[in-house]
Amino acid sequence: MTNKVTTEDRGRVRIVRINRPEKRNCVDAETAVGLARAIEAFGGDERARVLVVTGEGDQAFCAGADLKSTTGLFGHEYVDAAGPMGFARLDPGKPTIAAINGYCFAGGGELAAWCDIRIGAVNAEFGCLSRRWGVPYADGGTQRFARILGTGNALYMLMTGARFDARHAYEIGFLQEIVPKGEALTRALELAEAIAAYPNFAGICADRRAVLEGLSLCLDDGLLLEAKVVRPECYSEEMRAGLGRFAAGARDSSPRPRGLRELDR
Repeated sequence: MTNKVTTEDRGRVRIVRINRPEKRNCVDAETAVGLARAIEAFGGDERARVLVVTGEGDQAFCAGADLKSTTGLFGHEYVDAAGPMGFARLDPGKPTIAAINGYCFAGGGELAAWCDIRIGAVNAEFGCLSRRWGVPYADGGTQRFARILGTGNALYMLMTGARFDARHAYEIGFLQEIVPKGEALTRALELAEAIAAYPNFAGICADRRAVLEGLSLCLDDGLLLEAKVVRPECYSEEMRAGLGRFAAGARDSSPRPRGLRELDR
């Protein structure tokens, strides 16, 4: 795998880092292929349960595509299977979390939107800044932004190219949590480890699948999908054991959300 993308395992959590801090973690063709291969490897590894995606250094999560090497982005081996930046059409079938440190612009926003959950440091910045160079959005932004933010906010981002801070990203629902500077990865790992440790992990993946696949369905068809995908996991031995612990009075150790209220204290 290219050294422009690195991986690290911490127990059952895998970290994937874009390793181009000198380029604000922009994605060129080599990086795109590295991302695609890392996602595929995570999806195929039964030991790894949750993927955390981040950028090397404290300046940028990912500032988008490398606009000085766009030709390669549309000609690499994964462009059709995964998209120009190497992720848009891939689904590992397991939870993914973005740890956003610093700049999250253009295609970097698309990468963050590809993740299921987004944790942002208070100094993170967002926006479709490549609009000023005439660059459209071909890595899922036209589809995922609207699903996450609603039509109005998605079109506002895509058409104006406005640059905004982490607080605004949190307020419009792009970020699920906002944390102090330097703590995005730490918090993402805390959540990832909690998810990975839950019993009946297949049930978590089933819930995830039902949510994502149900987005394009009417409610009745979505409920049928839920019955097909999720209901079988209600009979697992791990769930039965969990209910036994509940009946015995086990304490709740679920994570508590972090947001603007905690930052303003």
